[in-house]
Amino acid sequence: MTRSLKKGPYVDAKLLKKISGQKPASAGVIKTWARRSQINPEMVGFTFGVHNGKDHLEVLVSEEMVGHRLGEFSPTRKFVRHGGKMQKELEQKKKEAEIAAAKTATAGAAPAGQASSPAGAAPATSKTK
Repeated sequence: MTRSLKKGPYVDAKLLKKISGQKPASAGVIKTWARRSQINPEMVGFTFGVHNGKDHLEVLVSEEMVGHRLGEFSPTRKFVRHGGKMQKELEQKKKEAEIAAAKTATAGAAPAGQASSPAGAAPATSKTK
């Protein structure tokens, strides 16, 4: 459910106090735990260190972020990946195939100063008796 228009957007008072009277270039990283605070136009250009439960992740506020919450840009969960042993083996085989393809592509190209000849063919020499 969205917030009532009568109340207006929620912006943490301490956060507004920290950015008031500062320029975005000279402010540095502003640490905050107020993930629920909405981003308003005065915050554009500032870099916030938004707490994700463990660390403060740096979030550079741009114009497209206005109206969103600070917490949306600081994920609290780390996605490792799906799969496991089988997935790891498939990825390894794919990587090896890419390396083999790259090697054959570079081996097939002749150096610039030499004429290309079939592999294993002896150079043409004239021997007369």
